[in-house]
Amino acid sequence: MFIDADYGHKPKLGQIVCGDVFMNEKIKNENRLVAVLSDGLGSGIKANILAKMTASMALNFTVNNQPLERSAISIKQTLPICEVRKIAFATFTIVDTEFDGFTRIIEYGNPQFVVFRRNQLLALKTVVNAENELSVSEFNAEIEDRIILFSDGVSQSGIGRKDMPFGWGNCEMIKYIQNKLTHNPHISAKDLQKTIISRASLNDNLKPQDDTSCGVLYFRTPRQLILCSGPPYDKNKDAQMVEMVSNFPGHKVISGGTTAQIFARELKRPVEVDLSNVSPELPPIATIEGIDLVTEGILTLGKSAEILKNKEHNGVSSNNPAMLLSETFLNHDKITFLIGTRINEAHQDPKMPVELEIRRNVIKKIAYLLEKKYLKEVEIKYI
Repeated sequence: MFIDADYGHKPKLGQIVCGDVFMNEKIKNENRLVAVLSDGLGSGIKANILAKMTASMALNFTVNNQPLERSAISIKQTLPICEVRKIAFATFTIVDTEFDGFTRIIEYGNPQFVVFRRNQLLALKTVVNAENELSVSEFNAEIEDRIILFSDGVSQSGIGRKDMPFGWGNCEMIKYIQNKLTHNPHISAKDLQKTIISRASLNDNLKPQDDTSCGVLYFRTPRQLILCSGPPYDKNKDAQMVEMVSNFPGHKVISGGTTAQIFARELKRPVEVDLSNVSPELPPIATIEGIDLVTEGILTLGKSAEILKNKEHNGVSSNNPAMLLSETFLNHDKITFLIGTRINEAHQDPKMPVELEIRRNVIKKIAYLLEKKYLKEVEIKYI
């Protein structure tokens, strides 16, 4: 199984920084993924610092295989107590899951997470440690299961409205999620968390009354992608490169005009430029029968790296080829880069802009971001 993990948040109205923090890390050599959602008391920068401190401790303890419950108790004892409200300065939920599905989740103070299996809420056995106010759950996740974590800015959104005086509440939220899963059973973690946060914000009339955060872990069969960029070092390997991509069992992307011409020649299919959605920033995309996406090379790859670096894509138009490429990366789980090693003299011209880095360096940057920031599985092959 592959675990598609994503999160999003909106700060409380009037605040620039969200007081909730979500952190996750994949431990490749142990086939584990650890995720933490922490909610700092109050809102703004102070709440963010408290939540970040709590999430960092929880993540480090769990990644280093410290017993989950003991770690949670240590964190709880470390947190200061608000003298006025008599509650801890941060709450947290820790998820420790293995790629074979075995999952442990421990909570302190956050709204109870939910797990969906075949679009239905999964009932879990939970052990409550009353003395330390902790709850511990264990279960074996299956393909298409989803774990959804959220702060009380989601469950309590809309509080005070005539139609929801006590807020959205888990029951209505669960019905909403079930409806989304019924109409789109393969919705990604990113799209699901976005729709939950958007609905919570709508409950508050687009004026969030609290920090609103949601994280989703989606267990699914890996979606595979291959991106081919650059001609092979040896021209005699053009046909081999085209065959490798053509036989790949997944989504296929070509990045680069020279590379596209090689495919057109070997496959005996034309390259047709798509002028229906032209971006002023980059050359337009093209189409080749049998290839899912064809873009220009180094400029589009470089811009895609910028977009991936900044999780929020504000200011980038949806018809931008780099945006399309970035979204394609994020919608797949196992990504293979097939990189030609023939030097393109145009990119060695010292008069060219600094952004025109050598293709391999740009690909390495994208691969690093996909692995570290988005927890994708990445392989780079050279030809």
